[in-house]
Amino acid sequence: MKRFWREVAVTAGGGIALDGRPVRTPGRLPLVVPFAALADAIADEWRAVEENVDPRAMPLTGLANAAIERIAPDVDAFAAGLAVYGGSDLLCYRDGAGPLADRQVAAWDPVLDWARARHAVDFVVTDGVMPVEQPPRTLARLREAAVALSPWELAPLSPVVGITGSLLLGLAVVERAIDADAAWAAAHVDEDWQIEQWGEDALAAATRAVRAADYGAAVRFLALIRG
Repeated sequence: MKRFWREVAVTAGGGIALDGRPVRTPGRLPLVVPFAALADAIADEWRAVEENVDPRAMPLTGLANAAIERIAPDVDAFAAGLAVYGGSDLLCYRDGAGPLADRQVAAWDPVLDWARARHAVDFVVTDGVMPVEQPPRTLARLREAAVALSPWELAPLSPVVGITGSLLLGLAVVERAIDADAAWAAAHVDEDWQIEQWGEDALAAATRAVRAADYGAAVRFLALIRG
C-alpha cells in the first residue's frame, strides 16, 4: 500500500486516524489502543511512512493488530499454545560440566529459582538436548500464568518467547522479574559461547540482528502499555 494520507492523529478513544479515516487491522477490525503512550507511538509509525507501507518498519502496529485480531477473540487458546514452550524450556537443558555449564548456571538458575517461588513449581533440569518431561503441575501452573495475562501482554510475550526459546524468560520479562537486556543475554549464552570459540558467521549475525530488532520492539511495546 502506498501512502495516501497527509495527517495522522490519535482519536479520543485511542484509535489511529489517517486524514480522519480510522485505521483498521488486516481483518478490518478498528485499530483502537487503550494505552495513550502506545497509541502515540503507533501513530508515529504511520507518520514515518514515506512512500510505501512496510510492515517490518511498523512492529508496534503489528503487535497491536495481533492483540486485537488474533489474541483477544480467544485469549485462553492463544495463551495455552504459548504455554507449550514450558514443556521444553531452554533453561532446563544444560551443557553438563565446564565453562559453558557455569555460564548457564549463572544466567539461568536465578530465573528458575524465581519461577519456583513465583508459581510454586519445580523443574526437571537435564544435561544435553534429549527431551525430558516436566511435572504436570508445573505445566499446568505455567499455563495458568499465561492465561492470566491480557491480550496486550500476550502479544509481545509471544515473540519474546519465540526468540528466546524460553517461556520462563518471557514471563520473567513481563512480570519485571528480570531486565530485558539480561533476559536477552541469558537466552544467548550458548550462542555467545560458540561465537567466542569459532567466531561469528556473517549470515548468523544478520539473522541475530533481525531477532534483536523484533525482541526490542516487543520489549518497547510492553513498556508503552505500562505507561
